[in-house]
Amino acid sequence: MAVKIRLARHGAKKKPFYRIVVADSERPRDGRYIEAVGTYEPVLDPAKVSLKGERIKYWIGQGAKPTDTVKNILKKEKL
Repeated sequence: MAVKIRLARHGAKKKPFYRIVVADSERPRDGRYIEAVGTYEPVLDPAKVSLKGERIKYWIGQGAKPTDTVKNILKKEKL
């Protein structure tokens, strides 16, 4: 089972809200996930990000790979 840290889209049409989740790479984008480790609201100016830093570090230590978008968010948040 390959585990990824990725975005799961929620919110209304044209008003996206994302959860940053740890999920099996074979699951659908908005499907079942292992753990929610943060949120991302790109509509706000500036975009609002909240992260559970300890849990993200734990999952990366366990071998989870962040997607490119999540990797950029983590860089901006200096995590």
